[in-house]
Formats: sequence, structure tokens, C-alpha cells
Amino acid sequence: MKRTMAGLLVLSLAAATAACGGGTTEKKETAAGASGGKKVELKFATWGNPAQLELYQKLAAKFQETHPNIEVKIDSIPFADYQQKISVLAAGRELPDIAWISERMVPQFMANGILEDVSEVTKDPAFKGDDIIPSTLELFRKDDKLYGLPFSTPPSVVFYNKDLFDKAGLTSPNELAKQGKWTWEEFTKSAKAISDGPASGRTYGANFFRDWKTWIILASYSWSNGSGPFSDDMSKFTWNDKYGVETFNMLKTMMFTDKSHPKAGEQVSFESGKLGMIFDNYSFVSKARAIKDFKWSIAPMPSGSKGSVPMMGQAGYVLFKESKHPKEAKELLKFLAGQEGIQTTSAFFVPPRKSVLSSDAFLKQEGNPDPADIKQSVIDEMPKARVQPGHIQWQKIDTEILSGFDRLFGQSGTPEEILKLVGDKVDPLLKK
Repeated sequence: MKRTMAGLLVLSLAAATAACGGGTTEKKETAAGASGGKKVELKFATWGNPAQLELYQKLAAKFQETHPNIEVKIDSIPFADYQQKISVLAAGRELPDIAWISERMVPQFMANGILEDVSEVTKDPAFKGDDIIPSTLELFRKDDKLYGLPFSTPPSVVFYNKDLFDKAGLTSPNELAKQGKWTWEEFTKSAKAISDGPASGRTYGANFFRDWKTWIILASYSWSNGSGPFSDDMSKFTWNDKYGVETFNMLKTMMFTDKSHPKAGEQVSFESGKLGMIFDNYSFVSKARAIKDFKWSIAPMPSGSKGSVPMMGQAGYVLFKESKHPKEAKELLKFLAGQEGIQTTSAFFVPPRKSVLSSDAFLKQEGNPDPADIKQSVIDEMPKARVQPGHIQWQKIDTEILSGFDRLFGQSGTPEEILKLVGDKVDPLLKK
């Protein structure tokens, strides 16, 4: 699990000329006049995959039709390195003008005082701020100021291979969920029944990890039983309780006894057809749409004693205080987080705007699961979801918890012993 820094993928988007912009001359003159007609470059940081970056290229080109004096330069940074990279850029006073930010990063960036208040954007009647689901703004609020605008609010879901479920003679997770029977017990039974084949090229029933660093989605087990990895005020590590131990035991049994889950380091993708289920945010649908070799869909997270409680991933756009072009950056923010921008990005992300969430533009994208499955797994589950916790010391906390998983994967202690040790390391960090 050693972290490595990947180089930046830089996509420079040339400014559109007035002749090919497609907007009216009057609109372009007005937009250019906002900055005196002077050509400016806005730097935009993301961690998007190639398909998402291509979409943002098109959005930037659309924005430039009415803002021909603004060039948008997109820097893509791998998510695993993103928070650290932004921190390094902040220290060197080289921050971009606008950037993606995830829920786990918000506490640190707010505490560092590098985010710009964007409250005035939502007060523009043309922005239609009342269309944004109010709860999606809470992450970005502090001291009556707003430090970001959401573009993605995906609950975690179960992507599952329909063909493997049918081959094993299993009832689908969607049907079980309708019957109130899609529990963690049924999940582990299904994973075991699907698993088949020798160690080399084995078909596994499930995988909890997008990569070997994304442990947080396993918190759903504890949340669905009324507990969690941390206290509500993020002052104490609580995953060393009964439900945390059960979580680690479930993973241990699946890996080493049932052999229904890949072992650490094994690279088995859902797209290969060798996984019955994978847990991920809805945003993974952008990759799943390309699957042609088998039928797949999505289902809600399994239920515990308190029902199903998915993790809510949340991402938004932020502006940085040191931007040399704050007016132009706010114009780009207004466009990206506005109706047109959110409708466009709903091809990949669960939209925070009410009008888009219920629209065919979101539900009926080509290659999507059945709209009924999206409603059941995403829209109906959103009110139950828990936002991924964040903390100013998150990077260090994350490292300690990952070390605990390393010990589990290496079978160098019982779940009880491992989680006690993790708690001893994490509790002091939570108090800083």
C-alpha cells in the first residue's frame, strides 16, 4: 500500500475564437468586457478519469463560447495523491483557481484558510440556488459562509454481475432488497455461492475495495448496526467495538476461509467478469457502461439491524483565495455548478440539483442500469446515507487504519488485537 506520486496529466484547452464560439456577438462582448477583454488562464484541478476529463473538455469549450477571453487549463491528479498535492501547491503559493474537493479534504482546507467564500454565487437569481438539495451544501458551510458548491453526491451501491447470480441460482440483490431480505448475512452467502475455480483465475463473489486504499466503504456494516468507525463528533475511534470486530472478521472469513474475496494485492476488476459484486460509489457507472460481456446492475448496500446505511461520497467545486482571476473563476464556478453544468456532469455523478436528479438526463443515460434500479439503489437510499468523515488530521488517520488492514491481510493478529492497536494510534490524532 505504499503511496506513490504520479505525474500530472495536463490537458490544455485552447480558447475558442469569436468566429467558432456559437454564441451571439453581444454575449461575447459582454463576457469579454467583464475582464476588459484581457486574455486570462484559469487553472482547474481534478482527479477525474479519462472519460470524465473528456466531458470537462467539452464543458470548458461550451463555457468559452460566451467567455472567449478565458482559457481553461485542466490538471488531473490521481485521487490517492490529490490532498497531499494540493497541500504542497498551497505551501508554494501555486494553487489552481478552481478545483474539485472531496468530503475528506474539507476540514483540512477550511482550517488552512485557503478556500474562498462563494456565497454570492448562490444569491444570483439566474443560478437558481433553491434547486440545490439543501443538505448537499452543509459540508461546505462554516460561520455563515459557503466555501464550495457540490457537483456529486453519490451513495455507495453494490454493482453486481447478473449472469453470475443467475449461474449460481441466486435471487438478485434488488429482489431481496424489495423483500427486506438483502442483509449482510445474505450478502456473504451469495458471495460464497458465486465463488468458483482455482486460485489462478478464480471467480470471486465480492470485493469491498476499489483499490487497496478505499477501506471507508466497509463502515456501512457498522453504520447499519447503529455504530461506526468514529464517534459522531470525530473525537474518538470507535471501530474497536463489537461491530468493528465483526466487520474485520467478515472480511477475514471471506478472504481466508470462504475464499470469496480476493486477497490483498490481487487485481481483479469487476469489468473482467470475475467478480460477482463490488462496492463502490454510483460514479463507477461511468466505467461499467462500457461492459458488453455480461449483464450487470446496481443494488442497495446490505442491511443490518438498523437497515441499510450507505456511505455518501460528496465532491464539490471550490475556489482558492490566492487566485489572480477571482471574477473569472466565479463565472466558471457559476457555469459548472449551474443547471447546464450539473445536467452535463450527471452522466457520471449523482446530481445535487433536484430538477436534474429526477430527470431523464440522469436516469436514462445510454448504458445505465434500469431506472427502477437507480431509484431503488440511489435516490431512495440518499436520505439514509452517511457522509464520509473528515478531519484536519485525516491523512495520518487514514494511514494508521490502512496499517491495521495490512495486519489483517497478513494475519498478524486477531481483529480485536488489531483494532485496539489502531485505536491507540488514531485517538491521539483525533484530539489534535
